[in-house]
Amino acid sequence: MTADYPLLPDRHPQGDFFVCDILDAAPKGDLGSMEHPIFSLSTKPDTRPRRYEHNGVTVEIKPSVDGLATVHDRDILIYCISSLIKGMNDGKEPQQVIRFQASDLLKATNRMTTGRGYSLLKAAMERLAGTRISTNISTGGQEIFETFGLIERAKIVRESREGRMQEVEVKLSDWVFNAIRAQEVLTLSREYFRLRKPLERRIYELARKHCGRQKDWRISMAVLQKKCGSGSTLREFRRLVSAIAKEDAEYSHMPDYRIEIDEVRDHMVVRSRGTVGRDIAEHVNIPSLDPDVYEMARQAAPGWDVRMIETEWRSWATAIPRNPEMAFLGFCRKWFERRGNP
Repeated sequence: MTADYPLLPDRHPQGDFFVCDILDAAPKGDLGSMEHPIFSLSTKPDTRPRRYEHNGVTVEIKPSVDGLATVHDRDILIYCISSLIKGMNDGKEPQQVIRFQASDLLKATNRMTTGRGYSLLKAAMERLAGTRISTNISTGGQEIFETFGLIERAKIVRESREGRMQEVEVKLSDWVFNAIRAQEVLTLSREYFRLRKPLERRIYELARKHCGRQKDWRISMAVLQKKCGSGSTLREFRRLVSAIAKEDAEYSHMPDYRIEIDEVRDHMVVRSRGTVGRDIAEHVNIPSLDPDVYEMARQAAPGWDVRMIETEWRSWATAIPRNPEMAFLGFCRKWFERRGNP
């Protein structure tokens, strides 16, 4: 492997990449933070508050003195979400307070298990707890204003004699926990944790969220910059994305999707590699729905192709719902609340 290869090394290539209770779990991210630019792309302390508005949704992110939570800090949430979803698929009731071995998280997210790795993990938890989010959420026709942290708290239950954390306890925010209980999550490629650049990770999240299993998806550079939360000028942002597309053309390093640039229309184009879901251990085969549900679905998401929404719903499902029809209708309502008219 050459020094300029764009992926991080696979630091834990043995069978314990996802260890302990989530041995056969796939990484999962919540839809809210995949849709909106919650996390900072900076690798240095980012203390600038930011405000994001798109399709009627307003999100304000305020940092603590330690700075905003970063894209790499999100690994902790992905680990917690993956563990709880795996437990739900096994019939366990999810708990808002989750306890785990720090070494398990470091291995699962392809991080260093050295002293520096533990120090970085502790700093990441501090930024996650300190970052505050304020947003308006439309539910049932009512707009609700809510402010919260990404995690409510984190504590080290035990430390080794060398000062390294061993067991960690994290209390997830209501926002994240509610997304888990509603299974508003998407499966991510394990190769996500090998992406070096925060912008690469953010582009992958958006591709996974918006392209999914479709053949392709495109987005203008201006809107992409907005969704990434980049503080660069549009010209510089365009150069950064073009560099990622150039590397992807050479190494095919981006998981699940090819990244291309349409210079004429000033768009980024995402093309599926056909790998999404191929290695998902917990593939779900939801039975056919009652034909009568589709008319109710059209009322829940007026103007949308409900068969297309059903395809997305099935691809996102991580377990067979107790009542598939009601679950599908709920998904349609949330789809319309987030996107509005097509």
